[in-house]
Amino acid sequence: MSIQETSKTTQAPRTEQAPLLDVRDLEVTYAGGAAAVRGVNLTVEAGQKLGIAGESGCGKSTLALALLRLLPAGTKVSGEILLDGEDVLTMKWGRVRAVRWAGASIVFQGAMHSLNAVHRVGDQIAEPILLHRKETPAGAKRKTGELLEHVGLPASRADAYPHELSGGQRQRVMIAMALACDPRLIIADEPTTALDVMIQAQILRLIEQLVTEQDLGLIMISHDLAVLADTCDRLAVMYAGRVVEEGPALQVYEDARHPYGKALSAAFPRIGDPASRFAPRGLPGDPPDPSDLPSGCAFHPRCAVAVESCSREDQALRDAGRARRAACVHVGEAERPGAKAEAETGTEAEAAGEARSSTS
Repeated sequence: MSIQETSKTTQAPRTEQAPLLDVRDLEVTYAGGAAAVRGVNLTVEAGQKLGIAGESGCGKSTLALALLRLLPAGTKVSGEILLDGEDVLTMKWGRVRAVRWAGASIVFQGAMHSLNAVHRVGDQIAEPILLHRKETPAGAKRKTGELLEHVGLPASRADAYPHELSGGQRQRVMIAMALACDPRLIIADEPTTALDVMIQAQILRLIEQLVTEQDLGLIMISHDLAVLADTCDRLAVMYAGRVVEEGPALQVYEDARHPYGKALSAAFPRIGDPASRFAPRGLPGDPPDPSDLPSGCAFHPRCAVAVESCSREDQALRDAGRARRAACVHVGEAERPGAKAEAETGTEAEAAGEARSSTS
């Protein structure tokens, strides 16, 4: 598939300190004007695990597809996606095809829909090895067996068809396929979708183990902050195509600085906290249509602490503590003139919202 590119042609000079992945001011607009990703900046170091959280429709999967130019034709993409210092958006197609396996690879959600139902799983794992590693058929078969064993499946399962495997086994096959050409970055898009909790835990531990052992970079996408906080080093929260908060994963999960991050965290009951099982707080409403975004901060129509200026002015990410940033007017408000009055108004609005919830 092709995309319409409007990216810069310059690249950052490569240095030993350069991150494995450096995303700069990434913008993705679908045909028809839907702004799915807006000004995203992210970095991933080798061996680092970055989680990306948010509801459906917030731009997480679009971001993942954009990283390897897998978006549909007619999509406008601008910015820079530097993988090992090389801009993915300006690569020639032959180079892109190689980078999709040897540089970075994706573990898609829903393995049953990602695997070809009429081919044995071993043949599907071997295909990129034959194409990009120029292995002999015998060498590719041997490598396929090693990969299956590496993800906890017997090599004999290479002869199975996808429908002959359980959901967890199919997901392990997808991980083996992602590792086929020894990539430096793994992108896992909701890798535990539709799996029971025990299998989810096994798959997450497997991914974490592989990333650590092979010093890979990992981007894991999920709507579940608890999973990301347990698996990842850092966490970025997306809303309406933007990163609205980022920082150390456990800190963001336990003490989010953006109201949206707080709402996501509060929506899940916590193990060891019996009270949270009976009072998880949902977030009313839905993310906005990316082709019809509200003015100002896109979250303000759903925000209990929004002030008048939130409907007029969008907020850039700002310092919210050590190695933390958040895009909210209330972050660092103690130093901002006129903030006290706005904060009091926001507190009153939050109290009123909670009162309405308790009586509904």
